[in-house]
Amino acid sequence: MIWKYIASLALMLPFTAPAYADGSYGKLGTLPHGEYICSIPGDAAAAAWIALPGKNFTIDNASTYHTEAGSGTYLMTGSNIVFTRGPMNGMRFQKTGSQTLRWIDNKGNLSRVRCIRRAGSL
Repeated sequence: MIWKYIASLALMLPFTAPAYADGSYGKLGTLPHGEYICSIPGDAAAAAWIALPGKNFTIDNASTYHTEAGSGTYLMTGSNIVFTRGPMNGMRFQKTGSQTLRWIDNKGNLSRVRCIRRAGSL
């Protein structure tokens, strides 16, 4: 009887591995608190970065955020962030620096949009 139990556990082991074996997901975490300003690259003849009004957000305590349109929650695993409730629901970002996020488009590619935590934030 015990051998059947051990055999069934051995069969289940391959299914307990992380869903993303490439290491793209990791430990749960939270973003540094403060205001994040979102922009796209400009060009050499004008501004280096072009602000995206209405796209900024503020990370509050725990895993919450707020925008001009309301508040919600996000989930951070490793360097990946997905907004799970609120006005940014479904948006995904990748943390590319200690204060920098890059938006991930619908095809799963890093877009040109970056969000930088404003200096002097909480």
